[in-house]
Formats: sequence, structure tokens, C-alpha cells
Amino acid sequence: MKDPKDTPSLDRALKHVLNVSLNETKDLLPSRALLHDIESRLLSNLPVQGYGVDHATTHILDTIVPGLNRSSLSPNYYGFVTGGSTPAARIVSILPRIPSYEADAVVTAYDQNVQVHLPDQAITTVVEDRALRLVLDLLRLEHTTWKGRTFTTGATASNVLGILSGREYVLAKAQERQTGNSGNEKVTVAHHGLVAACSAAHIDKVQVLTTLPHSSLLKACSIAGLGRSSVIQVGIQGDDIQFDFNKLEAHLERRNTASIVVVSCGDVNTGRFTTNNIEDMRKVRSLCNIHGAWLHIDGEFEYVRGGAEGLHIADSITGDAHKLLNVPYDCGFFFCQDPNIAQQVCQNPNAAYLTSSSSSADTITSPLNIGIENSRRFRSLPVYATLMAYGLEGYREMVTRQVRLARSVASFLHRHSAFELLPKTTLQPFERSIFIIVLFRAKDEALNTELVQRINASSRMLMSSEI
Repeated sequence: MKDPKDTPSLDRALKHVLNVSLNETKDLLPSRALLHDIESRLLSNLPVQGYGVDHATTHILDTIVPGLNRSSLSPNYYGFVTGGSTPAARIVSILPRIPSYEADAVVTAYDQNVQVHLPDQAITTVVEDRALRLVLDLLRLEHTTWKGRTFTTGATASNVLGILSGREYVLAKAQERQTGNSGNEKVTVAHHGLVAACSAAHIDKVQVLTTLPHSSLLKACSIAGLGRSSVIQVGIQGDDIQFDFNKLEAHLERRNTASIVVVSCGDVNTGRFTTNNIEDMRKVRSLCNIHGAWLHIDGEFEYVRGGAEGLHIADSITGDAHKLLNVPYDCGFFFCQDPNIAQQVCQNPNAAYLTSSSSSADTITSPLNIGIENSRRFRSLPVYATLMAYGLEGYREMVTRQVRLARSVASFLHRHSAFELLPKTTLQPFERSIFIIVLFRAKDEALNTELVQRINASSRMLMSSEI
């Protein structure tokens, strides 16, 4: 979405960053009064009509930047182990990115470590929480329901959090069935380990039931100690992306087995969804409730699709912000309805210097206690900036334009005698099956084997070979 009228704003941001990078500062922390004032001026909800790049740039530089500490900009900051950033590293990171480059440039220049919520020292964790709320608005999810929320490096890390949280939940539910919820202290994976928790729950296996899983899900199961073989596909024969509900129920009924159910919100090869409508999601939710299963949605890249109904009835959601949200790499998000489970898994014990100074009334949890990393950059600022600039209608227009272009390409290929669209569909009009991915092949097998290579060699377009 390059627009010449945005150039002055981007130039202003670049000049600010260069000035900050070249000049030493003596001011370490903003005042408490200033931080409270800045918090009152942050967005609380996603605007329907975006404020525009100029307004967003002004807001970041004039409102948010004064609330950042000077950890990497001052030789006198000795908090945590943040370190500095060399001029060479800053130069690489502030190369122009549209539309959120000005925010990402500020991220690098000020080099904030946002992992501990220190509301008297910087505005960063408050901005992060507001950015997560804006994403919830975009997905039409309630702030008060999805209290477990954090930014990650991407959907892979978010899937790890989803599997870890689900693993904790399903073993706790299995223990409740054994003990009758007697109130005795539970044996948890987070504290006692996977073997002890499974033994206490009389569970032999934790299985992950899904259809056409993305590779990151199998990786997450490996990291979580469940193993890649724990992922079991329960799709309809001949249409593997769709749930076979009889098969799903049969696996959920297995004795001495705990289950995590994962719904794919966009197959990477075809762009198709695991569920067709809200009724399908309700069926999955009902089966999970009956059998004490955790329901996770892997919305790696197509979570903003209008037809992705039923997000609100999941237990956790994964998404990539560096895809359809169009912010710089790397950025993902994780949402969970139960804020305590992620904290149970990721809590940092016995580290006084990592303790938040916030009051008991503060609702913001230190990100390091609900995410994998103990250190990461201020990756929420570009998300905040771009959602402020374009708003709900701006993102709706972006997605609509991408869908329209994809369907135009599909229509051309559908009419062309040399190509065929994949997968074959009975939907009429056929374009309804296309979101933003167009999968096709050449009918001539000799051409098909070299098609991608020939297209990419032209340097006019780059394509990926999926199958």
C-alpha cells in the first residue's frame, strides 16, 4: 500500500531514528506522571476508519516515544541484560518498510526489552497490551474473554504455546476424573513433569487430533514432548481437510488417552478451512466439552477471513502478524481464554529481578510469564501502528483486494485450456472456493515439471511449488 503522500511521514520517522542513533542521551526513564498521561492517550479499541499513516507516525513519535526508556541509548542504563545495538545493526533494521517501517525503526532505535511489566519505567507493556486488544477487535473477540494474550516470534512459537497449554489442561481434566475434583493439589506437567502428570491422571498418551496439519504443529508436538506421532489425522477419506466427526469422536473416546483438537484455519497448500461454518465448529466444541479436550485453532495466516467463524469458542488461537497483518518479520500472536494456564507453563520462579512492580489491581501480566522467551524486542509497536493507521475498514479493503486478485487469477486459469485448478471443487461459482491462494497445474506433464522454474527464471514473478 505505497502512497506518495505518506513519504513525509516516513522521512520524519527516519530522521528521528537517525538523530536518536547518533546522539547520546542522559535521560534514562520517563516520569510516572508522563507515563500515566501517555497511557490515557493510547488507543483502547480498533478504529473502524484508520487515522492514516501521518497521524500514526505523529502518535508514535510524539506520544509513545517519550514513554520509552533509554536502555540502549544511554551508557548509564544497567537494568537487566539488554545490551546495546551497533550502528551497523541499526542501519540494517531501519531500511524502509511500508506501511509499518516507521514503527519498526523506532523499535530498533530504542531497543526496548518488554518482557517485564514495569509501568513506572516505560510504556512498552501497556502499548503491547493495547496492540493485542486491537488484534482482538479485528478478530471480533472480546477483550474480557481472551485474557491470556501475548506476541510471539510467529505462528510456530504460538502453536508451541497452544500445545503446551492444551497439554496442561487435558491432563488436569483427566486427574479431576480420577479424583472426583477432590480439591487435592494437582500433579502438573509444568512443576512435576510429563511422566508424573500422566501417571497421576492414569493417562498413557496425549494425542493431537486434526486434519492436514501444518508442519509447525508437528514441530510444536515434538518440542512439547508429545512426539510428532501424537498427531493423528481424522479427516474425511477423499477430502482430508474436512473433519470426519465419527472418526473424531471415536478417537476422543479412547481409554486412558487425553486429547487436544486442532482446527486448521487455512491449509497452506489450498487455502481451504477445516470447518465450513459455525455449526461445524460447534460440533467440534461439543465433542471437546464431553471428553475434556482442549480446542486450539491454528490460524497461521488466514485468520482474518470473514468466513472463519467460530474463533470465539476455541480455547486458544494462533496467528501470524507478519502475514495478512503485513508487519515486519518476526511477529505472531497467541490468545488463550484461560490466562492462568499459560502462566502455569511459562512462569519464571525464583528470579527477583524479573518481578513486576505493578500493583495487584494491574491487569497486565509480564510477557515473560506467559510466553516462551525471557527476552525479545518491542515487536508489538508495528502492530499497534498499522492497526491505528488503517483501522478495521483498511484491513477489510486489503483482504478484499487480495481475494479479488486471487480469484481473477483463478478465473483466467479456469478458462485456459493448458491449466487446471486444484483441488477440484463442486462449488458454483467455483471462485467461492478461492481465498488468497491459487493452486494449479499444467495439463501437460512435461510442462508441469518445469513450470515453476520457467516462471521464476523470467524474474517477472516468483512462485512456490507446493505439491
